[in-house]
Amino acid sequence: SLGTSGSVSFMFDHKCVFRIKEPEGLNLEELELDMIDCGVDELFEEIEVDKDDNETKVVVIYGDYTSYGQIQKYIEDHGFELLSGGFERIPTTELKEVTPEQRATLDKLTGLLEDDEDVTNVYTTLKPLE
Repeated sequence: SLGTSGSVSFMFDHKCVFRIKEPEGLNLEELELDMIDCGVDELFEEIEVDKDDNETKVVVIYGDYTSYGQIQKYIEDHGFELLSGGFERIPTTELKEVTPEQRATLDKLTGLLEDDEDVTNVYTTLKPLE
């Protein structure tokens, strides 16, 4: 039988995630210690490359979904350039490896689900392609 909405939510942590442009000279450890009081669980640096091969240093910030407003306020109050903010479901179980044939079938299913107008987001526990 098919599950109902939210029937597998126990397999995912509900998190808020923000991406800010990293200002010159930012100390990530100090920022993390400062933001813990806002509900931040983790933050780390990533390098994003755009279509013209330009690199941008980005700080990715994860927190409990209930801390969204506090984290957003901190970002705005401290003048950081907010690139994006939203919510994600992070798998709490081990990610599954599948064969190429299974991946093709599951990618097709995921695509069909994402195309359905009643579906907002689709999350899986599949190990991403490398």
